[in-house]
Amino acid sequence: MEKLAEQYQSYLKAERGYSNLTIQAYEKDIAAFVTYLRENGGFTTFQAVQPLDVRVYLASLYEAFLARTTIARKVSSLKNFYAYLVKEDLAKDNPFEGIALRKHQAHLPEFLYDNELQELFKVAYEKEKHPLYRRDAALLEFLFATGVRVSELSSLRTGQVDLDNQLVLVHGKGNKDRYVPFGSYAKKALVDYLENERAELASKDRSSEPSDHLFLNSHGGPLTSAGVTYILQQLMDKTSLTARIHPHMLRHTFATALLNRGADMRTVQELLGHANLSTTQIYTHVSKAMLQSSYQNYFPRAKKKK
Repeated sequence: MEKLAEQYQSYLKAERGYSNLTIQAYEKDIAAFVTYLRENGGFTTFQAVQPLDVRVYLASLYEAFLARTTIARKVSSLKNFYAYLVKEDLAKDNPFEGIALRKHQAHLPEFLYDNELQELFKVAYEKEKHPLYRRDAALLEFLFATGVRVSELSSLRTGQVDLDNQLVLVHGKGNKDRYVPFGSYAKKALVDYLENERAELASKDRSSEPSDHLFLNSHGGPLTSAGVTYILQQLMDKTSLTARIHPHMLRHTFATALLNRGADMRTVQELLGHANLSTTQIYTHVSKAMLQSSYQNYFPRAKKKK
């Protein structure tokens, strides 16, 4: 079993170009499946697994009240793993083929309304409230201006940012690169951070080679995804708002803002780095206020003429 797992990891890295984090996620999903089978009737080999075993495992995931997205990811990981085994003649059949997930009502992505966003920006620039306000303001401006994933932001290097042309080269999922523009607010905040704060943070790094990551933590090292989440929540706690925040909310807000103001779906898809247009379509929701406004403005018999 360990040999097959190692072969699959090498395949994902060399031929599919997956990141170490993605490979670790696949490995974790496969290991959880094996553990479940061992604890509930035994596990001999991957080749001995039957569709009935898969259905029983799937039922256990639903009973654990896992999110549908989590279950879908686990099934996808295992289905792809078995597809590899079949392709390499290491298994005859894929027991996950034809497995369908239960239908559910799609959840709309969480996003910030304009007034919430403005309050968040306001506290980000209040230097008396936190010492690293230049970095935090630049971080907030950049996340909202580009809609990048938090993992993409954490891995961003200074050389990927073109301040003159206001473009950033983003290394996205599946080793796919894309250029994303950013506006004057984000540029101003970035320049302020780079010229007046980043060098001081970098000087605190005690490693042999100083980090060239764009955003640094208080010790001069690369700012992690968890660090970004912590900073955003600290900013949120300084506002009068009570909501919890996560970096993806700014990505959702970015997409929503573009679509609500007339951007076409294909453009938003490219900016977000989505492989499929269907993924982008979850952002086609609009607020009730905008629906009401559009109806009143464009429907011919929405209101009487004076």
